[in-house]
Amino acid sequence: MPSELLTERIGAVVVMTLSGPATRNSLSHQVIAAGIEALNVAEADPDLRAVLLRGDAGHFCAGGNLHGLLERRRAGPPAQLQMLEHLHQLIEALRAFPKPVIAAVDGAAAGAGFSLALACDLIVAAQDARFILSYGRIGLSPDGGASWSLMQSLPRARVQQLLWLGEPVSAQQLFDWGLVCAVTATGQSFGEALRMAERLAAMAPNALASAKELLQQAAGHSLKQQLAAERDHFIANLFHDNGAEGLNAFLEKRAPRFR
Repeated sequence: MPSELLTERIGAVVVMTLSGPATRNSLSHQVIAAGIEALNVAEADPDLRAVLLRGDAGHFCAGGNLHGLLERRRAGPPAQLQMLEHLHQLIEALRAFPKPVIAAVDGAAAGAGFSLALACDLIVAAQDARFILSYGRIGLSPDGGASWSLMQSLPRARVQQLLWLGEPVSAQQLFDWGLVCAVTATGQSFGEALRMAERLAAMAPNALASAKELLQQAAGHSLKQQLAAERDHFIANLFHDNGAEGLNAFLEKRAPRFR
């Protein structure tokens, strides 16, 4: 039975749970399609302010199902091309999503599952979480944007080590490298990620969207281009209703009520 995506709303946060315990929540067409649809729904609903992505039954996501890969190999390149393009649509949707997306990682985040976590804005991981890109060990190369995501944050030699050797990396190691924002006790990643998502959900959504867009543009911008982008976003947010609310709330020493 292929994995499925379960969705639940907790206040202003949408929780998306990858569920396929028999294959450690491996990715399927059903999961990917449901993930894209859930993001579209959350983006269109102003009352939904953040997304939390997690896995079921003690693991995050094992990536692609190897039996499925063998079946698609027998079927020929078009079948695997379709799967990859579908996966990459989900990765792009996560990157372009204007609201905060937090990954809560327990257990294994392997292959495209690691890529999926990297596509989120923040990663909260339990101390028992293990991240692995084992493509090289089975004669394959990375997918899901892993090579791009890792090169945004780590030195080239470190990325090559991860991609070539395929050795598991701990949550603490990724925290030390700056890829994971918090390490929790075993089984506590969801609770911590939810608290973080709820804090973000209470902030001005337009300002959060601006910060996300600016960060994504920064690597491809010159300083002059980035300064111009910051200027435009700052002016837009200052003259947004939330700008007035934030300033007045601070001066009046009360909690802001952003919309």
